[in-house]
Amino acid sequence: MDYLYFPGCTLYTKAKNLDQTARDCSRLLGFELKELPNWTCCGATFPLATDNIMALLPPSRILARARQEGTILTTLCAICFNVIKRTNRLIQNDGEKREKVNNFIELNYEGDLKILHYLEILKQEIGYSQVKERIRRPLTGLKAAAYYGCMLLRPFDEMGFDDKERPTLFEEFLESMGAVAVDFPYKIECCGSFQSVGSPEVATECSYKILGSAVKNRAEVVVTTCPLCTFNIDHKQAEIKQSHLDFNPIPVLYFTQLLGIAMGLDYQSLGFEQNYVDPLPLFKKKGLI
Repeated sequence: MDYLYFPGCTLYTKAKNLDQTARDCSRLLGFELKELPNWTCCGATFPLATDNIMALLPPSRILARARQEGTILTTLCAICFNVIKRTNRLIQNDGEKREKVNNFIELNYEGDLKILHYLEILKQEIGYSQVKERIRRPLTGLKAAAYYGCMLLRPFDEMGFDDKERPTLFEEFLESMGAVAVDFPYKIECCGSFQSVGSPEVATECSYKILGSAVKNRAEVVVTTCPLCTFNIDHKQAEIKQSHLDFNPIPVLYFTQLLGIAMGLDYQSLGFEQNYVDPLPLFKKKGLI
């Protein structure tokens, strides 16, 4: 089975390891990610002003072209997922904006595409029980903290991704691979997002609180789905160490990298060289590679 796939800009540059591992794992699970042809940037942020029609055009064009190709669109990046799903919902529910958008993009889209994150496909379409059956190298004993961030879940009413206060979809995924899912109070808090550009010290402090919370709850690795979150909580660990001398680095992985390990992929194909904190010593200690 094929799923229409929107990779987004970052997965072709800084997050190639997220893109490639997702494609490789999907084949092992019996489905293909069919890349949407001629895709463009989603716009990176949903319009902050509700009357900003121009900011809706990039994601609307993606949606309209995807509908010409199929009925379900999936993506991996939490920010792309947020922008595309919220735009889709707006087009469904606001006839006036839908008409204006369609006039601009010169396409007729009614908002009738189903938007699923890759994790939702694993749970709802494939089933975590099927994922469990394909595991070749169970992650037994690995204490993994699922970090949702804010973009998968918020705004709660618009995203409808999981329980808004106590989401469990990500933890269920980790447990299907044999890992111990570590619950921690900062799992849905913001990493600082784009503050890393204008006020990097703010993002650094946010990341410290997230990682510190995970470590305090005995996590050995933090698992993400957002390239920007990964940049902030992984690549900023050197800066965190400078301002918090008691901080000990912890590996941060994309969820598809961890899935690749569990499914028996060669670790050399999983893009760990792009991770700031090398996870290989931990995996060797756990007997996973």
